[in-house]
Amino acid sequence: MNFFGRAKNYFNSLGESVITINGKSYNSSSITIKNNQVIVNGKEIDMEKALTVVIEGNVESLKADVCKQITVKGSVDQLSTMDGDVTCGDVLGSVSTMSGDIEAKSIKGSVQTMSGDIRSGS
Repeated sequence: MNFFGRAKNYFNSLGESVITINGKSYNSSSITIKNNQVIVNGKEIDMEKALTVVIEGNVESLKADVCKQITVKGSVDQLSTMDGDVTCGDVLGSVSTMSGDIEAKSIKGSVQTMSGDIRSGS
């Protein structure tokens, strides 16, 4: 199963962040997700079928085709996924998912889901 699809999937943070993928943590300011591969600090990491991503910091940009859950413990400028739930702090820009719930501390930008719920203020 191809979780990531296009070669343009990537993550950029505003400074170095702790990124946890399927329970394993990495210190990095960037992660590349493309062609069914995840690369952190220039090294490919092994993936399981259900991808869970936790970012301890702010996100400038994150794009992924499929993630079971993306959690950002900071603010988000741009985040999009085709399938999966998103939980984050302040939405400053836009957050979108085609199929999944979005939960944000506050929404100062825009959020969109085709099939899911949107909650803020928790």
